[in-house]
Amino acid sequence: MPNTSKRINQARSSFDRLNKYPLDEAIEVLAKFPAAGFDETVELSAHLGVDPRQSNQMVRGIVELPNGSGKSVRIVAFCDNADAAKEAGAVEAGMDDLIAKVLDGWTDFDVAVATPAAMKEVRKVARVLGPRGLMPNPKSGTVTDDVEATIQSLKAGGRVEFKMDKTANIGVVVGKRSFNAEQLKENLETVIEAIGKVKPSGLKGQRYIRSMSISGTMTPGVRLDPSIYAKY
Repeated sequence: MPNTSKRINQARSSFDRLNKYPLDEAIEVLAKFPAAGFDETVELSAHLGVDPRQSNQMVRGIVELPNGSGKSVRIVAFCDNADAAKEAGAVEAGMDDLIAKVLDGWTDFDVAVATPAAMKEVRKVARVLGPRGLMPNPKSGTVTDDVEATIQSLKAGGRVEFKMDKTANIGVVVGKRSFNAEQLKENLETVIEAIGKVKPSGLKGQRYIRSMSISGTMTPGVRLDPSIYAKY
């Protein structure tokens, strides 16, 4: 698309792509890029000095963004108290009826939560939800006894899960370009700290975080100064 190419070229020519910026300056650079026709998602990307093939060097976690992610989240809840779950913000809730609906192929939602007691029945839909990354999982905080509180947190868009890929990279949503600089900075600092805290104990003799950058959906990446994450 010509307009997209022109916008990206303008962005690339407006800053030093090899420079590594302090956090405040990186956010300023991002804010000055030409805007797309929608509110772009802002993402933090990190390249880690770990070996993804080693089971003791896996990196994943959950972080609560202080200013939310700006994303609207559609949630379903596998639980007995469907009315309470819907009142908390679930688009669908229940057990047998919801399981049957999913088995018929319905997956028009972003997150599924379940109580521990419900998981025996929920495993019936694992073949539908698993390949789509929608299966409730204790590690992601979506298997919980406090379904209502979890739904409310997820609806706010504040809870974000991150997981390293096979090339030792992580991408984490940190907000929208419509956020002000302070909101983005608070979210970024929170995510950087969260990634730092899950440094694998099996990582020895090498740097954990090798590089970080921020970008919008339709922008180039802006590299961050290593001093921001050096302590990790």
